[in-house]
Amino acid sequence: MVPADAGVVLRLNEESVTALSPLAAAELEAHRRDATHAVVCDVDGEVAAFALAYGPGSTYESINYRWHSERFSDFLYLDRIAVSATWRRSGIGTALYDHLEAYAAAHGRMVCEVNCEPPNPESLAFHTRRGYRVIGRLRQLDGHETVMMEKPL
Repeated sequence: MVPADAGVVLRLNEESVTALSPLAAAELEAHRRDATHAVVCDVDGEVAAFALAYGPGSTYESINYRWHSERFSDFLYLDRIAVSATWRRSGIGTALYDHLEAYAAAHGRMVCEVNCEPPNPESLAFHTRRGYRVIGRLRQLDGHETVMMEKPL
């Protein structure tokens, strides 16, 4: 991910804001700078998806990141991923997860969270098919609840 990707990344985040938290330009720049892995998926010159992930030892101020940090000494935490509506169901998400999990293998696991209240059954099914397991639940600051997931690698 480079600075020129910011506009489309912010648009993709907004398209998926019901499953992700809102993201402002300054926050995206901080993520791009501080994340262990900030990546876009480019298809024919168009950014079709993006992902942001953090490794251990980050100062990232996320309740979810902190939850995983308290349980694991090494991991790659997937903070957010979004695929353009145009490219959903095309294999882009699977390819991006393949890439992220290969990157995470050096850490021994990839961790993330999925909304369970309100429910996100498609995401939960996707993660379960990929070998993720529920390792806990966390009530978020705004009141919704997530299942915390891990995939040993």
